[in-house]
Amino acid sequence: MVIGAGQAGLSVSYYLKRLGLEPGSDFVVLDRGPGTGGAWQNRWEALRIGSAHRINDLPGMDELGISFETADRQAPAKDVVADYYAQYEAHYGFRVIRPANVRRVVNRDLELVVDTGPDLMSTGEMVTQIVVNATGTWGSPFIPWYPGMNEFQGRHVHTTDYDSAQEFVGKSVIVVGGGTSAVGFLLELETIASELTWVSRRPIDFNDGEFDIEAGVAAVAMQDEAARTGRALPSIVSGTGVAKTRRIQAGIERGLLVAKPMFSSIEPDGVRWPDGSFQRADAIVWSTGFRPELRHLAPLRLREKEGGVSIGQGSSWKDPRIFFAGYGPQASTIGANRAGRTIARQVVAMLSNLDA
Repeated sequence: MVIGAGQAGLSVSYYLKRLGLEPGSDFVVLDRGPGTGGAWQNRWEALRIGSAHRINDLPGMDELGISFETADRQAPAKDVVADYYAQYEAHYGFRVIRPANVRRVVNRDLELVVDTGPDLMSTGEMVTQIVVNATGTWGSPFIPWYPGMNEFQGRHVHTTDYDSAQEFVGKSVIVVGGGTSAVGFLLELETIASELTWVSRRPIDFNDGEFDIEAGVAAVAMQDEAARTGRALPSIVSGTGVAKTRRIQAGIERGLLVAKPMFSSIEPDGVRWPDGSFQRADAIVWSTGFRPELRHLAPLRLREKEGGVSIGQGSSWKDPRIFFAGYGPQASTIGANRAGRTIARQVVAMLSNLDA
């Protein structure tokens, strides 16, 4: 059973089918979203393919004659990805079951029981031998705690809640975060908000616009090491930086994309820094990232005391029947594709042993 039909889940499904497994009978794909596109279907309206992190094609997408390299740069990215994924699922006949909200996965003797609730089927249970968890991070947004958060009388808005800049017309907005989403929000809000302030917990590392391969390799290596040792996963952007495109360079030059250090506390009508300075705010946009969505796996007791899950070659060290696609170093779209092949081969090998 594959849980999640985003980039990672579809990649695993593609290779499972190539290795001879039949969708719908030998393996089943569950997805929580109401439609295709994985987390992309929830992205904000103004986000475009060209302004987002590079989206790599799914394996075998060339058979359909479509590619994100030639996709419409003017259409919302959420619509483009949803359309391409829909074509992909139909072409390969994955028959994804949605919306399927997996509430928990538990052991029952030698089998695994996936609890989807009574909305999907009468018993709310599906039984399987192997689970490939490809739930990503969108369902587990992270907002760091600061004193006074609960007393703030304005809006706390995480990336997952951000829909359109028009929500902030004439408002004083503080954007928190050091990645590309934060930069994108600032550029959208520049002519909309009455006041706009950028803060970040670390200095912003702008690069020259080209992906730094060495930094990327180092960032992935840090993720891999954390996944192997069961530690909480570090941020990828902290290792790769933010590409300095012409649009971003212009924003830096006009003083928009200059981040202040992190404030120390939040007050009912704004935020305050350690030196006593204050900024009024109607809304705080938390572009502070995500954590892996693993709550439904809690009954399996896979987490280590360090906060993460120990994973080697895509599977849990505590329970080799549980595979993780799109976790840690696989979280990028190219990483998810490569992991899909590796995980599918291991799944088929394990099934062969179980049937022997």
